[in-house]
Amino acid sequence: MIDFTFTEDQDMLKTAFREFIEAEIAPNAAKWDEQDLCPVELWPRMGEIGMLGIFIPEEYGGAGLGHIERIMVIEEIARYSAGLAIAVFTHHLAMGAILDGASEEQKKKYLPELCAGTKICGLAVTEPGGGSDFTGQKTTGVKDGDNWVINGRKCFITNGGPADITVVTAVTGQDDRGRNQLSCFLFEKGDEGFGPGRKEHKMGLRGSWTGDVIMDEVKVSADRLIGAEGAGAGLGMKQIGEIGRASMSAIGLGIMRGSLEESIKFANERILYGKPISKLQAIQFHIAEIRTWYEAARLLTYRAASLKDKGVSAITEFALAKYFSVDMAVKASQNAIELMGGYGVMTEYPVERFHRDALASISSGGTTEIQKLIIAGDTLRSFKA
Repeated sequence: MIDFTFTEDQDMLKTAFREFIEAEIAPNAAKWDEQDLCPVELWPRMGEIGMLGIFIPEEYGGAGLGHIERIMVIEEIARYSAGLAIAVFTHHLAMGAILDGASEEQKKKYLPELCAGTKICGLAVTEPGGGSDFTGQKTTGVKDGDNWVINGRKCFITNGGPADITVVTAVTGQDDRGRNQLSCFLFEKGDEGFGPGRKEHKMGLRGSWTGDVIMDEVKVSADRLIGAEGAGAGLGMKQIGEIGRASMSAIGLGIMRGSLEESIKFANERILYGKPISKLQAIQFHIAEIRTWYEAARLLTYRAASLKDKGVSAITEFALAKYFSVDMAVKASQNAIELMGGYGVMTEYPVERFHRDALASISSGGTTEIQKLIIAGDTLRSFKA
């Protein structure tokens, strides 16, 4: 049986999250965007109500729920602040790497504080040579007795500035064919030679810290290695392919829902020729299109999340969801701007921010072209003429 509805518990959880978000995030979203300010003071509050550790088992301080609930959190936040949503999902991204690859000792050491929001984390993978060339990284890890010495630079790293814990990938060897083998390491704020570089100034997804992370002769002990030496590519790609793309899909959903709700509100309040413009057929067409795109993207996204919660690999399903959701978020926010006319480009209304956020989301979690390659590759294998 296929069920397209949330359970009663999920609906109650969604209501609780929405009440918090409408009280704490919605009134401040425009300010965070204007100042490009990441509200790190909210982390303990979000941890307290279960947003941060929602998919982490209870034994490590989490809520022990699934990825459907995790995506619900990201969508609800992104309805008002896509920038904060990407900061929260990056926190989830690094936690996922720890949960999937770390030792029991490492999990017990790091996950409870990350669930509680008393510490912030991030994942540093992308390099100046290109994020899509995952194994072509230049950051290196070299053994030095019982330690590792890490050198390199990561770019476009969300949470790179405020993060207390950062999961970093580095090249630690080559296989028999001369291809790079990557390993994952845990870095802590204050490690000598490790820290943020320049902060980038983005057109969208503001309200999150994005910039360089620098490693200059950073010496870390062997217990900072996550998983087996050389297993970092698989661990990192799994997080990006599922948690990362799932979250970008959810951000697209939040932007679309915001565009829809703001369009309806404006159309009902704006009077033209003596009646609300919601009575005009052209305006109704805009609203119908946004609703259709949102509902279709929602089905793709939550279906992929349900597969992951069942333990089924959902790499292709999340690529489908991310590709469609973000592309439709661009269209939906543009529709909202067109519906509102001159008001749509004024910063006192949020739809111009939604459009900037949607455009900035295209390359996050893998470009549209990368999603198409994943989808095409699976399609050519799975569908027979």
